[in-house]
Amino acid sequence: MDAYVRNIVLDCADARQLADFYTQLLGMRVIREDWMVIAKDEDSFPRLAFEEVEGYRPPLWPDLDRTYPQQMHICFGVDDSTAAGELALRLGATRLSEAGGSCPVFADPAGHPFCLCGPGE
Repeated sequence: MDAYVRNIVLDCADARQLADFYTQLLGMRVIREDWMVIAKDEDSFPRLAFEEVEGYRPPLWPDLDRTYPQQMHICFGVDDSTAAGELALRLGATRLSEAGGSCPVFADPAGHPFCLCGPGE
């Protein structure tokens, strides 16, 4: 069996808004609009997809008392984590200052945590 990661799907309240955030942050483009999917091009994987959920609640991270923990976060490799972080903030991300580790951690406009890791981080 040959398997691969096809889509990473993020729940959200507004799929178009979150797709726009990630296309600008990652230099991707929308490849499907009926189910908001973005990628570098039609043949690249994995892709990011966005699914609107009624009553969406953003994850909490870090959630030290573990009452409402986030389930995952995505680490993106970037050439310059400082420049990428500045872009993320301009696009509407929030820096998660409580987060530790070697890579800066942010929350996207829907609250999903993600890291921007530069070379060697």
